[in-house]
Amino acid sequence: MAHETEISETEETVKFIIEPWHAILLNDDWHTFNEVICQLVKATGFSADRAEKIARKVHTHGEAICYTGKREQCEHVASVLSEIKLGVRVERMS
Repeated sequence: MAHETEISETEETVKFIIEPWHAILLNDDWHTFNEVICQLVKATGFSADRAEKIARKVHTHGEAICYTGKREQCEHVASVLSEIKLGVRVERMS
């Protein structure tokens, strides 16, 4: 009689580390604060107060992180900001 060997497969759990990305808003001289704030609210869902703080930081420092998340989320935020020709870039968090 042949001896059968039963091979038991162990379920392996693979964890993926999702590296955060940033959407970075750039300063310009042709959009009003109100336009920027409204578009930030539309793009991110943030409150107007939070969007205003980001707009002021962009104005003061030339650029500011306006959203952090998965790459696809940041690209969506950048896309909405770009609708009114705001300067924005998406980059991996370092």
